[in-house]
Amino acid sequence: MAYKHDYDKALTRLRIILQRLNDGETLSVSELAQEFGVSQRTIQRDFNQRLVGSYPIEKKGKLWVMKQGYKIEKTRDIEDELILDILDKFTESIGGEFYTKSHKLLSKLKNDDFNPIYAKLNIEDITTQLDDIKIIEEAIQSKQKIKIRYKNYDITVSPLKIVNFEGYWYLIALDNKLLKKYYLKNISTIKLQNEKFSFDEKLKDVLDNSISIWFNKDKEPFEVKLYATKEIAKYFKRRAFPTQKIISEDSDGGLEFSIKITHEMEVLPLVKYWMPNLYIIKPKKLKAKILKDIKNYLKHNEES
Repeated sequence: MAYKHDYDKALTRLRIILQRLNDGETLSVSELAQEFGVSQRTIQRDFNQRLVGSYPIEKKGKLWVMKQGYKIEKTRDIEDELILDILDKFTESIGGEFYTKSHKLLSKLKNDDFNPIYAKLNIEDITTQLDDIKIIEEAIQSKQKIKIRYKNYDITVSPLKIVNFEGYWYLIALDNKLLKKYYLKNISTIKLQNEKFSFDEKLKDVLDNSISIWFNKDKEPFEVKLYATKEIAKYFKRRAFPTQKIISEDSDGGLEFSIKITHEMEVLPLVKYWMPNLYIIKPKKLKAKILKDIKNYLKHNEES
């Protein structure tokens, strides 16, 4: 999931800088920092790590300018160029034939073949299953059942969505009326069936609002209130979960926010990952569960 708030601010800033350079302006790092309300180091990073090498700009003395005789013309909007760079890096993290094909396609739209944006995502390579995925996508679009071999048995399911949680790919499907999650790499021999299916459109909201593969469609979503200390608060401002709501911010930078989940395992691994800087405020049951897990962990360490 993306860090939307900071991403939008940086994208807007880079777009404006490039547009002004493209219009022939000479730009000062200190003046830009004051204009955008950021540090000079941030602006220097914009130029040195995000723009130089990908765009025809250069530094003359203390000012940045567009190189003489150059114009950014291939894409209609500079923001489009930046977004293409980011997409290219995301697909590179997937790797394999998928990246080869997507990179070739994206390169047709970009000004050059150099991308200054680095994104390291631990995403499974599923390029060997592209043919199977095409069949599944066709079935999802036409609401057509498929017969699959999952592990060592054959089943007929109604495919709803292909999703990626924490780098792993899953097929979300209905087996009769039961919502199930199938690890994509354990699926083989996919065949379209002539039988159509329908499903409750509320399921779409459940899928869109899910945080992890642990979501449960049969449980009513419940609210979890959390507190992030100032050391990590910025990450939860950037990375907004689908149902996240900011409740309050402390003067020292701490953040209280809430999310809605359908299964405790949607939030417990998250809290453990960010310990000791992320706390559950309520419900008390989840707070007690975390404390119990910590005590068991410490007890196990003392005994080993």
